Amino acid sequence: MSRYEAKSSSCKRVLRPLWTLRRDECGQATVEAAAVIPVLFVALLLLVQPGILLYDRMVMQAAAAEGCRLLATKTDTLGDMDGSCEAFIRHRLGAIPPHDSFHLHRGGCSWKIALEGNEASQTVRVTIGNDVRPLPLLDAAAVLLGMTDAAGNLHLEVSASLPTQPAWIDGAEAGRDPSAWIGAWLS
Repeated sequence: MSRYEAKSSSCKRVLRPLWTLRRDECGQATVEAAAVIPVLFVALLLLVQPGILLYDRMVMQAAAAEGCRLLATKTDTLGDMDGSCEAFIRHRLGAIPPHDSFHLHRGGCSWKIALEGNEASQTVRVTIGNDVRPLPLLDAAAVLLGMTDAAGNLHLEVSASLPTQPAWIDGAEAGRDPSAWIGAWLS
């Protein structure tokens, strides 16, 4: 090593006399990182928000479909089946964290659940809805695009419907009457 050369941990620095004005390139990576890191964080936010919304919709759709299956087998002789079915759906929705970015919890369970039909109906339907607060930086973009309500929240709603009986049941001799089916099997 000459008397003008020294090694540092980040890059090789060459010590030159003052009369040679040459630029040092060791700080270039720091300047580039200062420009790239904020862009990477914004890109990460742009990927996280759709992931959160997709997760919410998947859990809500699965809970609505399971609620439909439960409603299709509901009988009025069991008492408060609507309350039990709604409690079952709320239990399934417990997989979504009670954080405003996933769903607004508002101090209590704020899911809007609508149940329609029972085993005597042609079809049953479960509709689940709630609001989501967009992540920072994306909330301004969502407001500008008109995707939010007056409070600045996104509204998520899913609906599932299911026929209570297969199509071939309606064409059968016994029809939809369970006692007629029992009688048909016993005779």
